[in-house]
Amino acid sequence: MLIEFKIKNYRSIKDEVTFSMLKAPIKGLETGNTFTPFSDKKDFHLLRSATIYGANASGKSNILKSFEVMQELVLSSYSKYQRGDKLPIEPFLLDEKSRNEPSEFEVLFIEKGVQYQYGFVVSSEKVEEEWLYAYPKKTAQKWFHRIASEWSFGSYFRGNKKLWSQSTRDNALFLSTAINMNSEMLQPIHDWFKIRLRVLSNTKELWHPSFTYSLCEDVTEKQKVLDFLQVADMDIDDLEIEEKPFDPGVDLPSDIPETLRNDLIDQMKDKKLKSIYSIHTDLQGKKVRFSIDKHESEGTKKFISFIGPWIDALENGYVLVIDELHDNFHPLMVRFLIDLFHNDEINTKNAQLVFTSHETSVMSQDIFRRDQIWFCDKKQKSTELYSLVEFKARKGVTDIEKAYLSGRYEALPFFSTPYSLMKKVAHESK
Repeated sequence: MLIEFKIKNYRSIKDEVTFSMLKAPIKGLETGNTFTPFSDKKDFHLLRSATIYGANASGKSNILKSFEVMQELVLSSYSKYQRGDKLPIEPFLLDEKSRNEPSEFEVLFIEKGVQYQYGFVVSSEKVEEEWLYAYPKKTAQKWFHRIASEWSFGSYFRGNKKLWSQSTRDNALFLSTAINMNSEMLQPIHDWFKIRLRVLSNTKELWHPSFTYSLCEDVTEKQKVLDFLQVADMDIDDLEIEEKPFDPGVDLPSDIPETLRNDLIDQMKDKKLKSIYSIHTDLQGKKVRFSIDKHESEGTKKFISFIGPWIDALENGYVLVIDELHDNFHPLMVRFLIDLFHNDEINTKNAQLVFTSHETSVMSQDIFRRDQIWFCDKKQKSTELYSLVEFKARKGVTDIEKAYLSGRYEALPFFSTPYSLMKKVAHESK
């Protein structure tokens, strides 16, 4: 479960910004939109979803990219990068001081009933600082704090600290190193990044339609997929998967280079290809088979690719982070996908959804609380992030969509017509 995320000096983000999934002390939509992660902390509530709005190039995607780069370094800094390799860190470049300073990332989350606070300061060359605190009870436990080559371990942290710290390269995280050297105590933290956090651009295989199709190989899971399609009114009665042996004469273009052709034939030897079909009912009541790739719309194909991960997230309590959820989707489809996360009977594991969008029709107090709506804007060339909670919006009175589009919350694109173009238009209109 995600609680809070902080980023500083990364891409378009210069000064520290904080994104929070903590419930603000405001009323409205508590049931469904919020939940209590701890049975013994009745006053501690988290949000099940949050959306970020803003103009193009305002930095929305960079907020989500920050999740991705943090996840990448946790999972791969030890195994993927060698000594001297550059890390995928890009500081804010439009300020002389910032572009020569490291970036900072910190996340607060809950895994297996324990709250953790983990973060690091890193440049493309090395990790400058790294820390981890656990909150199994009310007070914090320091597990480790690393500043350059200086290490400090808390009394609660167990394991081969000396070996792990000595094995940690300048350009690798201690968390990544210790996990690869069999630290059991750090496993829940690593699992949150590896399993719980699902960033769209960082788990492409899960967002390809093949993930949804793989569910259809199991009768029970397939029925869930079909139920999803029917509830969404996609006019698809069934999905069929047809397997056939690889045939070079049919499945490879005739003009492919001979060397490449032979390599592909060797790779595909004894393998089978899968063709996916959607089943529709015609006006006479007969079943008609459509090739999904050829006959279905881009919106339908994207929705099918979403079904698998959506079912997976809701059943397992994952944190989904998605850029531009509105792409190829009707506004009502976007609302349908969001509402699944707000449904207590469906979202029983308290999965969370974080997404960016330009779809303002869901910017409603009937769908979201004010603490679930965030805005990105550029100020002094850098990204600022702020919540709708900072503005007064009375329930049932303020039309949030209208107020946003009128500029009340800023975070809108500004269009100016070049003088030369204005002269041309005026001349041609005469």
